[in-house]
Amino acid sequence: MSVSYDPARVTVVDHPLVQHKLSILRDEKTGTKQFRDLVSELAVFEGYEATRDLPLEDVQVTTPIREATCKQLAGRKLAIVPILRAGLGMVDGLLELIPAARVGHIGMYRDEVTHEPHEYYCKLPQDVDERICLLVDPMLATGGSATAALEYLRKQGVSDIRLLCIVAAPEGIKAVQDADPNVKIFACAIDEGLNENAYIVPGLGDAGDRIFGTL
Repeated sequence: MSVSYDPARVTVVDHPLVQHKLSILRDEKTGTKQFRDLVSELAVFEGYEATRDLPLEDVQVTTPIREATCKQLAGRKLAIVPILRAGLGMVDGLLELIPAARVGHIGMYRDEVTHEPHEYYCKLPQDVDERICLLVDPMLATGGSATAALEYLRKQGVSDIRLLCIVAAPEGIKAVQDADPNVKIFACAIDEGLNENAYIVPGLGDAGDRIFGTL
């Protein structure tokens, strides 16, 4: 059965290099270090797209040749908020792109029987309500953890949240969109759906275990 969601609120980052790297990431033979590196690299591509609309302002710069009018970010603050633990794998890539961003953490684990998320740790920048938040997790499966994290950030006053995942299931996208009408979703791929164990098919396995070598 197909699952419907609003494609206008989802950006698929399908650059040829993204598709190439994603094919290696999915391969069960890919080792921990290469998997970790690829997750970080794919986060850079997603971060590039997720920050495409940041506002700019004119600044005067003196080059070795002459004075020039250039563009710089117009003072908008960003926060990177990984959903623990797999989301940590995307942080370094995003910090390469946005070195001045603050980093918060939201800890969630999924009950193996009910597949429901449970919060165990949250620590955010004090001014998080003044920042654009990039909420990151490699997998958007049922959407339970993402939805709970979004709800938590909204309660902290965050108005602009962009959810970055590498692989998403239609079920997860729908769950997130139903729960939060204003979140923007960025993914490198939207897969077929979920299996009986709520894993994404074809997916790439358990991202956290593959990132940290705990298989």
